[in-house]
Amino acid sequence: MSRVYNFCSGPAALPEAVLKKAQAELLDWHGAGVSVMEMSHRSAEFMSILASAKARLTRLLDINDDYEILFVQGGASTLFAQIPANLTNGFDSACYLDTGAWSSKAIKEAKRYTDVKVVASSKEKKYLTVPDFSTLQLDEKAAYLHLCPNETIGGLEFADLPETSLPIIADLSSTILSRKIDVSQYGMIYAGAQKNVGPAGVVICIVRKDLLKRCDDSLPSIWNFANLAANDSMINTPPTFAIYLADLVFEWLEEQGGVAAMEALNIRKAQALYDYIDASTFYSNPIDPAFRSRMNVPFILSDQSLDALFIKESEAAGLRTLAGHRSVGGMRASIYNAMPMEGIQALIAFMAAFEKRHG
Repeated sequence: MSRVYNFCSGPAALPEAVLKKAQAELLDWHGAGVSVMEMSHRSAEFMSILASAKARLTRLLDINDDYEILFVQGGASTLFAQIPANLTNGFDSACYLDTGAWSSKAIKEAKRYTDVKVVASSKEKKYLTVPDFSTLQLDEKAAYLHLCPNETIGGLEFADLPETSLPIIADLSSTILSRKIDVSQYGMIYAGAQKNVGPAGVVICIVRKDLLKRCDDSLPSIWNFANLAANDSMINTPPTFAIYLADLVFEWLEEQGGVAAMEALNIRKAQALYDYIDASTFYSNPIDPAFRSRMNVPFILSDQSLDALFIKESEAAGLRTLAGHRSVGGMRASIYNAMPMEGIQALIAFMAAFEKRHG
């Protein structure tokens, strides 16, 4: 068996140690005689997995008792509608910061439920930078401020948060567990699992308990955050295997030294790749250097007629899924937690060899 370096933006690479452990436990989890995929979600065995996942995530992110952890189905895109449906009850509007494709999609869905006030947008600058937070036109009577600190498609990321009294709702799908964050700064965090946490099929939601009081009983039960919290995310059968794999990833992260250790490694990985790109005249990165993503590194070839050849040769070299998103083109290397430094070094070596042959 030969594994490649997978630079996909999601579903993304998983730690090999996690895959091997899941493989070893696939037929018989801890002597239960069944796979996790087969066991009842109400069983003591699965309840212990769920409890372990919540406990590990609590430790990794230092989540205090003011928050509930939910495991929600439907992908982060479903949350684009689910959040305003739950959290705008009693409010006339919600504020949104527009910094890229995922922010825009969230805005579109929220408009179905509330008056959306776009407090700032970098659309006119082709989403290559982040608006100056001092210029945000915030309505402090709105339900919340929504933002996406890492725009996966564009490769743009910011760490600082605007100053506001509003609860900040953040799509951290590409950020979660890759860098230290202060959970207490947020009203709600949500993140699709398929980037830094596990396979597609589950969204992690960390919701401040006081916000659950906004949830309207008229909402469908399966969509109601308060109901989900009261039922430990099990109003219906949750994505049990995805939660199990998330727990294995959390365990792996603890073994690596936690979020701080992963952040230090992620800084080194991203810096090595950006340094190579910046030193080249053959490749370039279009994002404002102050807001370059550590997780998603887009780059453009000086001769874009070579794009297809770059993809063909990179895949032959064991470097998979480097094509940029169809909406922006170019190339993109997603280098989440599971991507080792060796993968970055292999990519840089290939890029140098390709430049030598075709530059």
